[in-house]
Amino acid sequence: MDALRKEETYTIDDIYALPEGERAELIDGKIYYMAPPSRTHQQLLLSLSRKIADYIDSNNGDCEVNIAPFAVFLNEDDANYLEPDISITCDSSKLDDKGCHGAPDWIIEIVSPGNKPMDYFTKLFKYRNAGVREYWIVDPTKEMVMVYRFEKETMEEYYFGEDVPVGIYEGLSIKVQ
Repeated sequence: MDALRKEETYTIDDIYALPEGERAELIDGKIYYMAPPSRTHQQLLLSLSRKIADYIDSNNGDCEVNIAPFAVFLNEDDANYLEPDISITCDSSKLDDKGCHGAPDWIIEIVSPGNKPMDYFTKLFKYRNAGVREYWIVDPTKEMVMVYRFEKETMEEYYFGEDVPVGIYEGLSIKVQ
């Protein structure tokens, strides 16, 4: 009879020890390696982050927009390290040169073919439990945006080309294309 294999648990130190250029996220002590993003992914990332940052700037807002690779330490432990595609943090005391310590107010993940289960399930629950207020899953293949407003316990679906209202900002809606 074989002994049960103990699954190795990793820490943030292991993430920082990765070879230069190799990216990964750490969720509950398990490492998830990340493939380089596609051109479509990067175009969506730039377009969305620019629209959000322009809105914040034009309204003299206090929130900060950060794009991957930017570390988010959701929990006060060394077993979780995420790099959301876009994170918006309104409490500047959570931010330092290493990243965001605690839950950002709003996170946007752009789905790549290899990370669908991660964005749709694993991160969804992780972000909700950590206190993220709003979570968008932008899926270029389906041309769809899933919007989770955790404070209101709602989920809505929008298609590319439709105005998607932003829950944390009254009066802002974004057309994802």
